[in-house]
Amino acid sequence: MATKIRLQRHGKKGKPFYHVVVADARAPRDGKFIERIGSYNPNTNPATVILDFDKALSWVNNGAQPTDTARTILSDQGVLYKKHLQGGVKKGAFDEAKAEELFAAWSEGNATRVANKKAGLTSTKEETKKVALAAEAKKKADRAAAIAAKNAPVAEVVEATENTEAAESTEETEG
Repeated sequence: MATKIRLQRHGKKGKPFYHVVVADARAPRDGKFIERIGSYNPNTNPATVILDFDKALSWVNNGAQPTDTARTILSDQGVLYKKHLQGGVKKGAFDEAKAEELFAAWSEGNATRVANKKAGLTSTKEETKKVALAAEAKKKADRAAAIAAKNAPVAEVVEATENTEAAESTEETEG
């Protein structure tokens, strides 16, 4: 029986959520499956992937073929790299200890990459918020200045009228 590792769609319209499953290649997309090995949520940034690493590795080693998207998920999680390293051990290119060392180094690099992406997204969000607040403060200051300018001539006219009346009353008392 040909098996595939693929995504099974769940969630409502416009908000997809996927289960990563191993299924018979002849079964429909959301139909019968053999085993559920994880989940994938593309609605978050970065996308959330929960995967049973050992089950996925055993299915890939037993010949299950991942679909394109499932292959990307397995690659990002390191399942395909681990399989590649195990193939090198079988061929005698290096020993098991070297393979574990290489995988540990890759895992650290991958964790750093994901952490940097999350930090970058957080800092971008904060910068956007600061820029929006600065623009809002500038707009508020401009409005206040416009209101002050509109109200200022009225005060000057009243003062000018008072000064004219005072000057006239001074002339009357003198004359």
